[in-house]
Amino acid sequence: MILERYIQKEILTKLGWIITFLLVILASDRFVDYLAEAAAGELATDLILQMLSMKMLSLLPRLLPVSLLLGVMLALSRMSQDRELTVVSSAGISEGYTIRSILKFSTLFATLVFMISFYVSPWAEAEVRDLTSRAETEADITGIAAGHFREFSKGDMVVYVEQMTNLNETMKNVFLQVRQNGQLGVLNADSARLFVKPETGSRYVRFTEGNRYVGEPGTLDYQITRFRNYAVLLRQGERGLSTGRVETLPTSVLLHSGQLPHRAELQWRLSFVIAVLLLPLFAFAINRYVTRDNRYVPVFICILVYLIYSNLLGLSRTLVQRGELPVSIGLWWVHLSLLSVTMLLLKYPAIRNWYKQRSSKPL
Repeated sequence: MILERYIQKEILTKLGWIITFLLVILASDRFVDYLAEAAAGELATDLILQMLSMKMLSLLPRLLPVSLLLGVMLALSRMSQDRELTVVSSAGISEGYTIRSILKFSTLFATLVFMISFYVSPWAEAEVRDLTSRAETEADITGIAAGHFREFSKGDMVVYVEQMTNLNETMKNVFLQVRQNGQLGVLNADSARLFVKPETGSRYVRFTEGNRYVGEPGTLDYQITRFRNYAVLLRQGERGLSTGRVETLPTSVLLHSGQLPHRAELQWRLSFVIAVLLLPLFAFAINRYVTRDNRYVPVFICILVYLIYSNLLGLSRTLVQRGELPVSIGLWWVHLSLLSVTMLLLKYPAIRNWYKQRSSKPL
């Protein structure tokens, strides 16, 4: 029990440093991007910290497996270099005990990853998208002030608002002039409000109770339309269901859905939990080949294997979403491949000894 706690404490120490290091790097990179957007007027300064914290929460499932892999690898490597594992083996404690100690820690850690991947991360990603939509809305109305004209699209669109209400979300007594295809359109409405179409992400300004006049300047041929609701497109969004929107769906929705993108997303979230169980075992298998001369080589091997493993998971996810890979195969073959390589590394010394003994027998 004391040895088990010692191994787990060593892993936990390395894990804490690695997670902190990776979070600082990612947070710094994102923070610089958000500052650039704020400087360009695309993001309000009071939203930066909210965006940053939610984005870090949404990225946690991707950070935790690789952090655990490196934590186990560095902990075992240090113990090997200090001959601690050799002493443990000399005391009659088998490798199976060390493996069980690592797997117990990985199982507890997998519970945390499960909660973050299936519940916290989707919620955080949805919050990021809400904050992004809010930032875009505020950017769209930046410069629109009551009693002043505001130009858009290099003067092709001119807006005048008499009054702003509801925290600058609703405009009262609005005048709009639009020049398009050689025609001049003039619109006046009692009120207007910005909104986003959820299906496509397209952004509109919706006018309520007003008149629209369309015609060619200098002539009397005008078309006059009385409307109750009239929308003008400000920015065209993406059509179809994007991966980013799937990532915001609650797990309960994915469980009761048969759509391919939803099935792929469910397997993707589960893959983080499986990775937390498989990667530490792979790190232990690699550590068996560590020597004083190649102390850091296994670390680079672990990073390389993780990159291949992660990219294959992402590729399989995309193929399942497109219907090019059966859901029954999905991301499972990637996990089985990593498990097979790990078992081969663990059994390789026994296989090699068996082969030598068989080769040494006289015919």
